[in-house]
Amino acid sequence: MRVDVVGAGAVELPEGAVYADLVARLGAEQALAVAAGDQVLELFRPVTAASVRLLRFTDAKGRQVFRHTAAHVLAQAVKRLYPKAQLAIGPATDEGFFYDILFPEPISSADLAAIEAEMARVVAEDHPVSRQEISRQDALAWFTQAGEPFKVALIEALRDDAVITTYRQGEFTDLCRGPHLARTGLIKALRLTNVAGAYFQGNDQGPMLQRVYGTAFPSDDELERHFFLIEEAKRRDHRRLGPELDLFSFHDVAPGFAFWHPKGLALYEALVGFSRSLQQPLGYQEVSTPWIYKTELWQTSGHAAHFKDNMFLMEAEGEAFGVKPMNCPGHCLLFSETTRSYRELPLRIAEYGPLTRRERSGTLHGLLRVRGMHQDDTHTFLAPEQIEEVVAEALGLVDAIYEAFAMPIEIHFSTRPADRMGEEALWDRAEAALEGVLKEAGRPYVTDPGEGAFYGPKLDFVATDALGRRWQVATVQLDFQLPIRFDLHYIDRDGRQKTPVMVHHAIMGSLERFIGVLVEHFAGAFPLWLAPVQVRLLPISEAEHESAQGVRATLQAAGLRVELDGRNEKVGYRIRHAEKDKVPYVAVIGQREVEAGTLAVRERGGRDLGAMPVKDFVSELQHKVASRWLGPGHHAEESR
Repeated sequence: MRVDVVGAGAVELPEGAVYADLVARLGAEQALAVAAGDQVLELFRPVTAASVRLLRFTDAKGRQVFRHTAAHVLAQAVKRLYPKAQLAIGPATDEGFFYDILFPEPISSADLAAIEAEMARVVAEDHPVSRQEISRQDALAWFTQAGEPFKVALIEALRDDAVITTYRQGEFTDLCRGPHLARTGLIKALRLTNVAGAYFQGNDQGPMLQRVYGTAFPSDDELERHFFLIEEAKRRDHRRLGPELDLFSFHDVAPGFAFWHPKGLALYEALVGFSRSLQQPLGYQEVSTPWIYKTELWQTSGHAAHFKDNMFLMEAEGEAFGVKPMNCPGHCLLFSETTRSYRELPLRIAEYGPLTRRERSGTLHGLLRVRGMHQDDTHTFLAPEQIEEVVAEALGLVDAIYEAFAMPIEIHFSTRPADRMGEEALWDRAEAALEGVLKEAGRPYVTDPGEGAFYGPKLDFVATDALGRRWQVATVQLDFQLPIRFDLHYIDRDGRQKTPVMVHHAIMGSLERFIGVLVEHFAGAFPLWLAPVQVRLLPISEAEHESAQGVRATLQAAGLRVELDGRNEKVGYRIRHAEKDKVPYVAVIGQREVEAGTLAVRERGGRDLGAMPVKDFVSELQHKVASRWLGPGHHAEESR
């Protein structure tokens, strides 16, 4: 029997072999399961697939298998300690696992230690895990006799032709679709984290269960690292750092809309300036369009039919209006105002104006989920034969921006959603064109079926931050639909009218959300070029204050963002305050510095650079700003 293993080549196995034999043959001790297409199979299953991929803990599907088994270990431990407990569901999650359970008497967080200790015993016993297919009748009989009414309810809700499976480890048997690890002993480190209330299947008319949460890892080091990163994420939370650093605030009278303080707006403008510096040389023309339109525009664009629930709608003087959630319809109107020639294409339009989304109040989350936003939004009108050029250009912009922040990028190719508009033939054409650009460029990507926009397929870009967290950021969308709906045309070389194609892209995406991500990525310690205050001047006494003002004027004239802290406080106190404010450079000015025309310079992080002539200091900072240097004290990497 021949099996092709992705990344390892072909392996010959005897008839009747299981996937564990394949893993042993390859010496792949870290393999937890295998993937055959979209199906994940346990290592104890017979080999049936001609091609498989080994799944390790580093793979999302591998982690799911690992933590799903940990949920069963939790259930087994609970049944040992509380034999009359009734089990509901116990899935893996992105961060760990949980199990919903009806205990004879409610438990508290104080009881988790005993359950965790029993789980450790189940792991140490290293029970083999086995899978059994079972008939509906036998499953109902088994779980009815076992006193598991929630399992019975789950079985009764299954379709008549459903394959019902149970998994057994030691004395414990559970109703489950799987997949699972081959044995419990592979779970080397686990911890229960908390307990909360949960209704069975979310039905608030049913009994209240208790949801026990936990997480599991292959080693103690990885477990401890996980909890360190949780604490580090709390320390970096932009909702705390933003107000502490005087960047932004929120008020109940405007839920979901940020109030930008001067320092926050300086950060915002630095990002917009970066975007402009990349786009303007490529020919992007900046415009400003209305933020409220009559609903007839949204009917033409398709937003009224496909995006209405996400829009703020209003009525005035008997007419219906909608606040814009996107710039594309307005840019289509601009394109339509005059007869266009093929010589004008690609026609690139950019806008940084306000947009709104009617997000539910319960989903709002600082800058990461807002109702009012701005985007580095562009729409390029092009001929079909220019698709590869324009999308490749957008890929270059993505690379330039995320390399500047030391954030690796993963590309997701998102295809047609269920709620879409336009002919299927155009969707076929758009998807083939967009995917073709990725293949031609040799860019690896993940396909996300059904995740495209209602008007076209798109590329979504996922950035990884300093803590290893993943954020959906940029998007590049290929659109054949809106030019048709707005009846857009250009005159081609042959003198005939033709319909252009549109490419939408927002490389930073929502600037509000992007800033929230950057605050957490850098822990508020922004690189010099982005820092709201780049230099803080500290005159030692009143006698140096006038000289400090002159230095400030020199630095400001050189394009640097400078503050002067002339408070009647000790220099050490003011230095510590600047460090707390995460200012990249502090320059102390005493009588010696005034006489020598120098500054006593300290970098963020405590490094003393000694005396520097003002001219040299300015020149060095200008160079570092121009090169978008990530130091000093670049905290994006400190916790990786």
